[in-house]
Amino acid sequence: MKLRVSPFWLSLAVVAGLYLLFLVAMLVATAGYTTPGKLIEALGKREIQHSIFLSLITCTVTALLSLLLAVPVGYLLARARFPGKHWVEAALDIPIVLPPMVMGLCLLILFQTGFGKFIESTTVTFTYTVYGVVLAQFTIGAAFAVRTMRHTFDHLSSRPEDVAMTLGCTRARAVWLVTLPAARRGMFAAASVAWARSLGEFGPILVFAGATRMKTEVLPTTVWLELSVGNLEAAVAVSLLMVVCAIVVLAAVKWMGEEV
Repeated sequence: MKLRVSPFWLSLAVVAGLYLLFLVAMLVATAGYTTPGKLIEALGKREIQHSIFLSLITCTVTALLSLLLAVPVGYLLARARFPGKHWVEAALDIPIVLPPMVMGLCLLILFQTGFGKFIESTTVTFTYTVYGVVLAQFTIGAAFAVRTMRHTFDHLSSRPEDVAMTLGCTRARAVWLVTLPAARRGMFAAASVAWARSLGEFGPILVFAGATRMKTEVLPTTVWLELSVGNLEAAVAVSLLMVVCAIVVLAAVKWMGEEV
């Protein structure tokens, strides 16, 4: 039997194929710009190795902190009904829609106020430190994690939780024993999205934490620093490393059967 494809679906496939081709062309062009030898040489630089290590540490810490926030907030948005809920949801999306540089500037100004100075004097210094890198990453990554967990809880039936409560469980115990195990894939996806988003964060980190070599330099700021001195080979090497990390995270989330 001959397969008939309507012009409508064909046109959609052409549009999707052209965009996909554009993305692949960019990656192929970037990968073909350098050689494996120069790639290894660039990644062997002491400053770049430091930024790789710091990025892995800060992104992991950010992902865990984002998950700790996203689980309760996502559950609240999915299950609770309260006045002004739509406004709360809109406010939680502010880090997603605001320009990254603006988020960094807002953080910087916050810690110049009396409240911010009190926090830094009684706890740790965030401005232009590694703690500031984590806070800048968390500000953006947590918003994406909350969205993912909200989506996860929206698609989980509340019936098993209600049954557990009729059997004597409190709401908190029912969530802990029934809902969270069922949401483990969504939790993995939320942490992964926060990790990947933190890895690519540049604007807030540059403004709030700076780009001091061997101190607050992470992979995105490394690309900027190398480009600023005309070292395109190193910038390309770091960019390709970030592309590989992003692809690995995306593949892991898809393998778990979750949407991002």
